[in-house]
Amino acid sequence: MSPQAAMIDESNLDMKKRAYVTFLAGNGDYVKGVVGLAKGLRKAKSAYPLVVACLPDVPQEHRQILESQGCIVRQIEPVYPPENQTQFAMAYYVINYSKLRIWEFVEYEKMIYLDGDIQVFGNIDHLFELEKGYFYAVKDCFCELTWSQSPQYQIGYCQQCPEKVQWPEEMGSPPPLYFNAGMFVYEPNLMTYFDLLETLKVTAPTSFAEQDFLNNFFRDIYKPIQSTYNLVLAMLWRHPENVDVENVKVVHYCAAGSKPWRYTGKEENMDREDIKMLVKMWWDIYDDESLDYKNSVLVNNQEKLAPLIASLADDEVVTQRSAPSAA
Repeated sequence: MSPQAAMIDESNLDMKKRAYVTFLAGNGDYVKGVVGLAKGLRKAKSAYPLVVACLPDVPQEHRQILESQGCIVRQIEPVYPPENQTQFAMAYYVINYSKLRIWEFVEYEKMIYLDGDIQVFGNIDHLFELEKGYFYAVKDCFCELTWSQSPQYQIGYCQQCPEKVQWPEEMGSPPPLYFNAGMFVYEPNLMTYFDLLETLKVTAPTSFAEQDFLNNFFRDIYKPIQSTYNLVLAMLWRHPENVDVENVKVVHYCAAGSKPWRYTGKEENMDREDIKMLVKMWWDIYDDESLDYKNSVLVNNQEKLAPLIASLADDEVVTQRSAPSAA
């Protein structure tokens, strides 16, 4: 094998060790979100593939759509709740906690998880270079009504602006940092995978499902990253001072009414101009046929061949100029 071939093989081996991963269940319209995500990663010129962890109920038609967009479709088995845990609907539990299966994808050294209602507007491949041994994600916000039963919400405390309302001393130590689980950087590992499933068996489900669970499980190795890597839309009206929309790299369309493929603009806060802009940005990517996998491959091949074609053309010109006279 030539040194050049060895270098190519080694490069391909490294490429296989990293990937983005998302999750899909059922036959609903979330497949549009995953297609949009695949095209967004392509527009951002990511060097790594998108793996889609699918539950068995994802129809073959949807899997074919994803494969046609260059996704690697991996079927996973559902994760069912313990028999004595019935306070949450079975479907809700299974859909959320089945995401834990992605720790089993040990053919990859490091992965970046992205929810299907996320879009990537800038290249974030550099996050794969973060130091090993930690769980990276963006801090969440406690100001939305979904947190109304928490002590944080009730006293007005939020980790996005801890200086505004400080944690009362009489309530003991402030709560540990809490991340949004729509996007995170992690390392697949079978020991971690088995530990996750065993821990789940003795953990009561909560309203925030796998997000609460992951926060508790990875509490000691969690490291926050900038909100530009997972802009939860509520930050736009809750903490605008912490948001730089022009430079945001990842947008999480998780606010009520914000899913671009369902957007009507009628729900609370959805008539904001910044929301309309971000929804349009999502559609611009989704509707861009040049970002379809088959078209992007053609364009990439043309770009790769361009220098060779130019070189051949130059050689032809030189040959023509140096040809001997017929006289």
